[in-house]
Amino acid sequence: MAHSAMSGSGTISGDDPLQTAIWRLRSRGCWTEAAALLAPHAAAPAPALQCAALLVERCLFTGVGWPEADKALREAEAVARSDDERGAAACERGHLAYASTVLGVRDRADEARAALGRAAALLDPTARGRALLDFRRGLIAEHLSDSPQSARAAYRRAHAAATAHGETLLLSFTWRHLAGLALREGELAEARHGFGESLRIREELGYLVGTAPALAALAEAEPEPEATRLRAEAARLFRLLGGVPTWLAHQLTPPAAPVV
Repeated sequence: MAHSAMSGSGTISGDDPLQTAIWRLRSRGCWTEAAALLAPHAAAPAPALQCAALLVERCLFTGVGWPEADKALREAEAVARSDDERGAAACERGHLAYASTVLGVRDRADEARAALGRAAALLDPTARGRALLDFRRGLIAEHLSDSPQSARAAYRRAHAAATAHGETLLLSFTWRHLAGLALREGELAEARHGFGESLRIREELGYLVGTAPALAALAEAEPEPEATRLRAEAARLFRLLGGVPTWLAHQLTPPAAPVV
């Protein structure tokens, strides 16, 4: 499992008590509990979509909860009224299909591409959701189409839009994925910088569930002994969160001792 499978979205505001509570739960990997806080508001498009997004993220981090995420998405699609709302729901639909494919649950690559194409047609070019859409199109280009050039272009568009709209958490993902492409090309200094920026943002936001993957990613670009220190810290957080994200386990498993 590539270390770049996660998604990022949303802004964090301390002005709304409900959103603050949701963020605290989400940042610690308590997606089901966070989604439950939205249940009383689920008849409205924005809360319904947010609930679905939380459950889709749970699938990506844990590999479980697919029926619940699909159900929440159908409900969000049913209450969407405007093109932007329908486009945002399609973006989440595409991400769920991507997650299913990249985690090896079920090949839904065609569905992922079709849903993100539908989102692109519906979302206004200036909508905040375009940044997240571009990021997710980059994921598909990199991991389902093996097209790093297309992925880089999409990530850069997402990075610029996230910067313009103040989407700080999403920036941690665009930094990380651009760094991953740089690492593939042997550009260690660029990779180290991008991974470092991603980690810095996640630590500042308190995005605990995303900090272990950021530490492990930075370790890939650092020399010893710093790489070992970073992996050890990632492993500590991974255990603290009960083994989430599940796909990180293989990166943190030490190599077998040589037979002598």
